[in-house]
Amino acid sequence: MSIAADLIEAGPDVAEPRQEPDASRAPGRVTLVGAGPGDAGLLTLRGLRALERADVIVADRLGARAVLAQLAAEGIVLAAEIIDVGKLPGLHRVPQDDINALLVELASAGRNVVRLKGGDPFVFGRGREEQLHCEAAGIVVDVVAGVTSAVSVPAVAGIPLTHRGVAAGFTVVSAHDQIEEVPGGTDHTVVMLMGIGTLAHSAHVLAAGDRGADCPVAIVEDGFGPGERVTIGTLATIAHLAAAQSVRSPAVVVVGDVVSLSPHAAAAAPDARVLPSLVS
Repeated sequence: MSIAADLIEAGPDVAEPRQEPDASRAPGRVTLVGAGPGDAGLLTLRGLRALERADVIVADRLGARAVLAQLAAEGIVLAAEIIDVGKLPGLHRVPQDDINALLVELASAGRNVVRLKGGDPFVFGRGREEQLHCEAAGIVVDVVAGVTSAVSVPAVAGIPLTHRGVAAGFTVVSAHDQIEEVPGGTDHTVVMLMGIGTLAHSAHVLAAGDRGADCPVAIVEDGFGPGERVTIGTLATIAHLAAAQSVRSPAVVVVGDVVSLSPHAAAAAPDARVLPSLVS
């Protein structure tokens, strides 16, 4: 049995297919689409057009499923079948190798496939891996950029990643990166994705460097979602605050003086180092 058939039978999150794949048809194509942080208003117009043309949508959990639900709620009906390959923390329901094989299987059967990924496909989304795998099998792949949560989620909390006189650069890392190699001091912003599980370790490492223990930190949970919440602290306090407030993923962690520009920072003082001249 094919990977597609296995997943279609896995319901209830998988829609019934409109048709069985036909191996005799000319090869289809795959479009990698960034769904953004989970707000359908931040899906690009090009991404929406790709979804409307799709025969099948292979969707992630974070961002992607929320966007599909919002489009349906707004009366935008997509004819495509939907295959859910979303990951949960610590649980990869469909391994990456199977996702790669699934995309090739569907496109080889003549299907127009959209691979809908949260955020941007090329920012910790393994999009290039999927593109290379499909192209090696002779499948044409298009890429539609998405709004990455690394930038958009801090923005919803009023935190710019750069600001004149405060920070001129930023680094985006995942919880799997070696943060010991992150450059700069408090004037170089660090954005951590998938970083809640290793927050205490990350904060300790960053505090031991040029940033120091009193460097401001913000955690933005469920950005653009119903559970959106902002927690402000410092590298010395943020792990304790996160535990006390039961902070959960999905969340984006921002480290650096730009956190003090957030309207949430003033209420958090003295835990956060607020820059009064820069906060309106």
